[in-house]
Amino acid sequence: MRERTLKLVVTFGTTTRAMAMEKMCREQGLPGRLIPLPRAVSAGCGLSWCTEVQERERTEKLMQEQGLLYEGVYEVLV
Repeated sequence: MRERTLKLVVTFGTTTRAMAMEKMCREQGLPGRLIPLPRAVSAGCGLSWCTEVQERERTEKLMQEQGLLYEGVYEVLV
């Protein structure tokens, strides 16, 4: 079984917003990937953006600058 590590998870109300996050992060060189929504978190769609906890400030700043709507930002064992 894979060891779980603490990650930053961003949730979205729609799949379209989650996919927009993926595109934006790839264009801006922000590390991470889309993952299925962890069970510990409840959100509108079944996808979430997962990145390192150290990327929290950069991630939130980028989402704010780009006007990307999200539901929440969590630190979760994934």
